[in-house]
Amino acid sequence: MNSITEGSAARPPLTVGFDLDMTLADGRPGIKAVLDRLAAETGVSIDSDLAITRVGPPIEEELAHWFEAAEVKAAADRYRALFPEFGAPVGTVLPGALEAIAAVRGRGGRAVVVTGKFESNARLNLASLGIEVDEVFGSVFADRKGAVLLEQGASVYVGDHLGDIKGARAGDALAVAVATGPYSADELRAAGADAVLNDLTEFPAWFDGHLVGV
Repeated sequence: MNSITEGSAARPPLTVGFDLDMTLADGRPGIKAVLDRLAAETGVSIDSDLAITRVGPPIEEELAHWFEAAEVKAAADRYRALFPEFGAPVGTVLPGALEAIAAVRGRGGRAVVVTGKFESNARLNLASLGIEVDEVFGSVFADRKGAVLLEQGASVYVGDHLGDIKGARAGDALAVAVATGPYSADELRAAGADAVLNDLTEFPAWFDGHLVGV
């Protein structure tokens, strides 16, 4: 076996990680619906329109704005129980998301989702939207995403949140940011993203260029 073949055989599979909400999909309508349902059940006033401007971290961080500290865990458990019926079926695939996943797979790679969303609900959300990926890992945010990216051998992580950039850094992955979430392209650059795209429609061309230099 020649050295080129040996090198190819030894190379780990190309893996790209993606965030879910506001990267692959706009799940804000579903999140709002569940928060409104939770507010109606508990009698706690929740400004769901404000809440969905802060999508990204695990739901406990948002619920802490509305519930007493001792009530947050129970509220989060109920939110997650309500999500399959009221949240998972609602949302839209963001422009270029399916093509971005296809670009990774078309080059022999794996596409994995690493998200702050509860894992089983993330799987339901993806299935309802027709987004097929190789693996899903949930309930991780910011630096905690790094451990998953390292375990999966991801060389690129794509997200819309400043926490996604931190996760990519912690996972020794290239941080690719899309300006489809709460932060502008300039804010994402200032936070240290290695590449900033307006949306995922730009990903296949960027990915081709990236692979040339790998």
